[in-house]
Amino acid sequence: MAITDTHISTTLATYLKRYPKEATALAEPARLLRQGRDFASRRTFPMHVTVGALLVRNKTEVLLIEHRAYELLLQPGGHLEAEDTTLIGAAVRELMEETGVDTTAMNPVSPAPVYVEFGQVPARPDKDEPAHCHLDFGYAFTTTLAEIGRIQESEVTGAGWYPLPAAEQLVGPRISRAISAPGQIG
Repeated sequence: MAITDTHISTTLATYLKRYPKEATALAEPARLLRQGRDFASRRTFPMHVTVGALLVRNKTEVLLIEHRAYELLLQPGGHLEAEDTTLIGAAVRELMEETGVDTTAMNPVSPAPVYVEFGQVPARPDKDEPAHCHLDFGYAFTTTLAEIGRIQESEVTGAGWYPLPAAEQLVGPRISRAISAPGQIG
């Protein structure tokens, strides 16, 4: 069964219980979610849901990709697919697809997202997409063994391990959440 708006709304509510200071910044996507418009579909505008995966290796470095379309360093992630059943599962799928990492060599930091970001995305005429917003749910994972495998060249131009301080400068404060999220597992 595909990811439902109810699953998305429940996940956002769980996140906001952990990070109540972010309620104002996430008020607009919460309002849109109450409309129930299949936000798991990338064809839903003005907003749809995406996922991200922060993979931390040995508590010292994080895996980042060079995103082909946006020409930015980012955490692996992307749009939901019809076969996805949970947001965290979609994040694992995106991580594996984009970086070739063996996902059996990693563990979730928490079953809940460590960041949720709402932001504007430029139009992509090649994909017949107007400017719109992504509500991005980010999950953190840890590993001691994972190595980069075959990257998804249609989406990614490169992937690499970055020291945590450098990654935070490049990508932002979501990196620190990957290692300091409340309710960490193990």
